[in-house]
Amino acid sequence: MSTSHDQVQFSPLRAFAEALAREAARWFRSSIAIVVFLGLWEGLPRLGWVDATFLPPFSEVLRALAGMLATGELQAHLFASGARALAGFAIAIAMGVPLGLVIGWYRGVAKILNPLLEVFRNTAPLAILPVFVLILGMGEISKVSMVVYSCLWPIVLNTVSGVRNVDPLLIRSARSMALSPLGLFYKVVLPASVPTVFTGIRVAGAYSILVLIAAEMVGAKAGLGYLVNYSQFTFEIPKMYAGIVTLSLLGLVFNQGLVLAEQRLTAWKGQG
Repeated sequence: MSTSHDQVQFSPLRAFAEALAREAARWFRSSIAIVVFLGLWEGLPRLGWVDATFLPPFSEVLRALAGMLATGELQAHLFASGARALAGFAIAIAMGVPLGLVIGWYRGVAKILNPLLEVFRNTAPLAILPVFVLILGMGEISKVSMVVYSCLWPIVLNTVSGVRNVDPLLIRSARSMALSPLGLFYKVVLPASVPTVFTGIRVAGAYSILVLIAAEMVGAKAGLGYLVNYSQFTFEIPKMYAGIVTLSLLGLVFNQGLVLAEQRLTAWKGQG
């Protein structure tokens, strides 16, 4: 009897340990490639297989990163880039989602605007960076406008695709229940198109950082793009790589935040 009692008593602890072991194994499998990459980054310069002047060991990059954190330099650049990226990204969402919904829902509007959309979406943002600088100057407005321009088109096009690819059976079923066109749009079309809309938003999130960094390299006095570019010119190579690592982490955090927001807004799919 005591053996059975012990088994019942310790089964929750055993289950917790097994769950912890599974989570540790999953984390190890998902991170082994990064660990190997960082190990090569640390080892190859120290072994002399690559020139440590141009590719310093990862530990030196971490020291440069810690030094900039201690002085507040990194936080200032990160805040400058983050504010610009978020501002442009938010404006692009506020403009792109309604525009895409209108184009996707009203065929007449689509016929008028599609040729113009094709022109703009096939014009690389960096190709017209000089235009933004000439018209809007070297200040914050031109940088934020570049982010808006680069983010707008993937959001618009994916929103249009989401609206047009709603299951026709859902639309017919809703119409058979005598839903008004407005009710059909808000209760059926809009929720069903959310996953595709978020695909465009996540693509735009990546664009917002990439284009902003290029714009900051051209003309800025603060920001991660400025940090990377200035560190290269002054030959502070560890600081340059520290800026690049920070950019990668910023992109990962930004993308994960969008993934969590998408999961929250599409929780109804799991319930279904």
